[in-house]
Parts: sequence; structure tokens; C-alpha cells
Amino acid sequence: MQGTGNDYVYVNCFKEKIKNPAKLARIISDRHFGVGADGLILICPSTTLRAGPSKKADLRMRIFNADGSEAEMCGNGIRCVAKYAYEHKLVRGSNLFAIPGSPPCQKSLNIETGRGILKVGLFLNRKNEVEKVCVNMGQPILTPKNIPVKLAGEKIVEHPINIMGKKLRMTCVSMGNPHAVFFCNDVDSINLEKLGPTIENHRLFSKRVNVHFVQVLGRDEFKARTWERGSGITLACGTGVCACCVAAVLTDRCERICTAHLPGGDIELNWCEKDNCIYMTGPAVEVFEGIWPKK
Repeated sequence: MQGTGNDYVYVNCFKEKIKNPAKLARIISDRHFGVGADGLILICPSTTLRAGPSKKADLRMRIFNADGSEAEMCGNGIRCVAKYAYEHKLVRGSNLFAIPGSPPCQKSLNIETGRGILKVGLFLNRKNEVEKVCVNMGQPILTPKNIPVKLAGEKIVEHPINIMGKKLRMTCVSMGNPHAVFFCNDVDSINLEKLGPTIENHRLFSKRVNVHFVQVLGRDEFKARTWERGSGITLACGTGVCACCVAAVLTDRCERICTAHLPGGDIELNWCEKDNCIYMTGPAVEVFEGIWPKK
């Protein structure tokens, strides 16, 4: 499945058992000798599942990057998990989900992640298929020790940093996973292949970091490119564009409602002032399914 070009292999762990997901992620993500993906996502029964009205989560997702490391959260991945779970009848979905300033979604799910339990809204077509998904991504984390980044202060906004002889200004945000955002005049001119891994593994980040370069196109839109921690260059990053939206607002470059243009497509964002949560809306597409032989 893919969400704005961010592609993962998904395994239905309501039926399958994966003994070593980190090893499988490395093998299956290889684009020459495996299926080829940005990583592996497991769709699992929730560990917080309870019977009756006290039920907290409908299911759980686990994310493994292409290098086998486990991530806390994946914005594009959770949209695909919601689509798969609903269309393959793993869950029924519940009440309508209201998005501030938008029409209500027809169905909603609660999905357990490394970030906690997130509410997801489904937009359905006439065939009862999921066309796009809105995720309440929760409130951004800006305190340095909770991102984590080894810098002092209440927030890290436009902090000067020297990378490979370049003087850059960095804004740091966590959406359950760490992000470093850099604004530039021309995002296509950035040598992401070299800057990305250098910043990802910088000594300031004890858990490494996702790296984003952003070109602002207007008060309600920006263009971004991403180097994902553990996966490299990807066509989109859901948590990343949420972090970019926060960084753009904090530096007075964009409004709270904006559109992110990514190599893999567009994502709609709303950093709601009322509840301080970020609502991310985008597509989810099932590409194919198959059988991976046991080795």
C-alpha cells in the first residue's frame, strides 16, 4: 500500500505471526531482492482492546523502517492501516469523526501506535471504499528533551547549525517521532542524499532524526522533501509534513491550514488552534497483495 508515494508492505497480524519483524523488514523492503518498500507495517490486535463500551482501540500498528529499526509513528502508514482494516473487515468503524472546518467523515477508528491511541476518520465512496483518511495526529511536542534533541531552551526554532560547511537554521518538532525542519529558497537544489544522513545521525539526536527541507510557496502551501530516519529519501512523510506545518507557523511563514506538496502527492494540514492538535488528510491506496515465502 502507499500513501502519497510512501510505500510499505503490510501484514495482517490478525491472521499471521511474524517472529522477527526487524529481520523481515530489511529483507522484504529491498527494492532489488525483496518486494521493495520504505518499510514494513504490522496490522495487529490492540493491546488495549477491551470488550463493550470501554473499548479504547480497534487495532494496533507497528512500523519497521527499511533498516529494521522500529519507529514510533507513520502518518502515511496509519492512513493505509485504516483503509485495510475497514475494507478487509477487521473492524467495523464507529461514529462520525468531525474535522474542524471540514465535512464529517463517515466512519472513525481508534488505532494504537507508538504515539498513543489516535483517532482516524474515513471518507468513503459510493462503493463503501476508503478514498482518503483524516488522522488526528495529536499535539506537537516542542520541548527539546522530549523530541529528543540535546539543546537548551523551551523550543528549538531557527537554531543555527553548521552541517557539512553549510550554515543552516533548524526547527525541531516531535510528532511522536523526531523531526528537524530546514527552510530554503529552492528545495530541489538541496543535496538531500548527503545532507540527509549527516543530519539524521548528528550527535544532537540521541534517537536519530527525520530530516525535511521546505520551500514556502505561499501562506497556505509549501513544498517539501524528506530524508526519513532508517529509510532514506521517501516520496512523502506524514508525521514530517505535520512537523513542517508547525515549523512554518512558528516562524510565521504559513497559516495553520495549509497544503503540503510532496514528490508523491499532496497532504492537507490543519493545526487547530482550539485543541492544539494537527489534522492530516490524504489518500491511501492498496497496490497489490501476495504471498511471501518462508525462508
